[in-house]
Order: sequence, then C-alpha cells, then structure tokens
Amino acid sequence: MPTTTPHEQEMRKELRRWQKQMQRGPSLPGRLAKRLQDRVNNWIPEKVHKAFTVAIKQMVRAVLYGAKFMTPEPQPVQDLVLTETKVQERIRYYKTTAATEGALTGAGGILLGLADFPLFLGIKMKMLFDIAALYGFDVKDYKERLFLLYVFQATFSSQELRNKTYPLLANWEQYSKELPLDINTFDWRRFQQEYRDYIDVAKLLQLMPGIGAVVGAYANHRLTDKLGRSAMNAYRMRLLKV
Repeated sequence: MPTTTPHEQEMRKELRRWQKQMQRGPSLPGRLAKRLQDRVNNWIPEKVHKAFTVAIKQMVRAVLYGAKFMTPEPQPVQDLVLTETKVQERIRYYKTTAATEGALTGAGGILLGLADFPLFLGIKMKMLFDIAALYGFDVKDYKERLFLLYVFQATFSSQELRNKTYPLLANWEQYSKELPLDINTFDWRRFQQEYRDYIDVAKLLQLMPGIGAVVGAYANHRLTDKLGRSAMNAYRMRLLKV
C-alpha cells in the first residue's frame, strides 16, 4: 500500500518503532525488574495469586472456545486511514470503560479489587475482538482468536517471551497454516504467568485503601491503551506486509 498521506507516513513510523521494541534484547532494567517482581510475588498472599490465576485461565479458555464474546462481523478495509480512525475511537471507548471500572473496584476495597481482575480482562479481550473486526479479520476463526492471544502475550510479557512471540505475529500467514485443529496447543499456563507478573504490582496497589481508585483508573487506562496500540501495529504489519 503506497505511502501518500501524513497519516500513512506516521503509521509506518509507529509500526517500525513497535517492531524494534518487539525485537530488542532484554535490558538490564528489565532483568532487575523481573528480580523485583519475583520478590514481590513472594510477599503477595497465595490466595491472591490463585484468584488471579483462575481468572486468567477461565478468560483464556473463553477466548479460545469463543464462549463469552459476541463476535462482530469483519469489515473489509477499503481506506486504511478511515479504518484506523474507527479503531482509535474504539480504543478510546474501552480506555474510558476500563478506567471507570478500575476506579470503582479500586475504591471498593480488597473484594472489589479482586473482582477487577476478570472484569478488566474481559474489557481488554472485547476490545481486541472489535479491533480485529474493524481491520477485516473474522474472529469466528479460532486461528484469528489465537492471533489475538499472541498479541496480548506480546504486550504483557517479559522481553524474553516477547522476542519469542513476535516472529509468530510477523509470519502469521505462514505460521497459521501449520496450526493443528486442536486449539488446546496454546500454552495458556505460560501466558497467565507472564501476564500476572507483568501487572501484579499495579493490581496489588489497587487493593490498598485510599489510593486504590486512583491506581485502578490510571493502571487500567494505561494498560488498555498499550494493548490497543499493540493490536493496531500487529494488524498494520499483516495488512501492509512489512
């Protein structure tokens, strides 16, 4: 697709930045953060860990089997600029929704704070389904749902796992042809562990009285935006074939 407008030029620049980020090596701050996260994990009560794990496990199964999501009809892309305007509108909508949900549950103490976890996962997954349809991809196809899980994994994981996930996204058309019909091959256990480690600190702070609402709103807004931008770039890569 030729680059003819300022929007398309900026889109390609952003895509290249994202691609470099996906492929860079693990940094020293990243390794130190991982060590800190391991220590934090030891401080968090086991019942909290179990609640997070169960929530992610059920959500991944729901996505893989298509049990809990309305599947929007794909919209053929005729004008990528117009498509991305619609995508950005959906991301803004879900950022606002996620921030509101995070503020409400964050203000409600530990029980509501724990409830935020599956609710927030659901919001992010529904956003991904909407984005896929706007870019013209049919999420009724389990391979497209699996692609969304890899986008999610590349967004919320260590750099080490991101380096392993990116080549699958970059070569999805070929990789998807080799996928077995059994969708249980997805490593949901690694997926939930990486995601949980990625956002544990923010979610732990959300449980604290006095600051939970502010932390919940900010964290949900920021994480939803991060996921939305990753999805945009992943689909740009497929459509532009770069």
